[in-house]
Amino acid sequence: MRLSFYGLIWRLLPGPKWLKAIEALALIAAIVWALFTFVFPVIADYMPFNDVTIDE
Repeated sequence: MRLSFYGLIWRLLPGPKWLKAIEALALIAAIVWALFTFVFPVIADYMPFNDVTIDE
């Protein structure tokens, strides 16, 4: 039996379907907020996006 990660989260959220949808959106928003606030600033120094390859 193969379990879906999203199905597991959907079953664990309490309430009717409309409330589960709101909770799922709030959970996604919290994850995105945490990524932009904590994770991305930490790894930004290691990413090559700020490397300039064109000299004046």
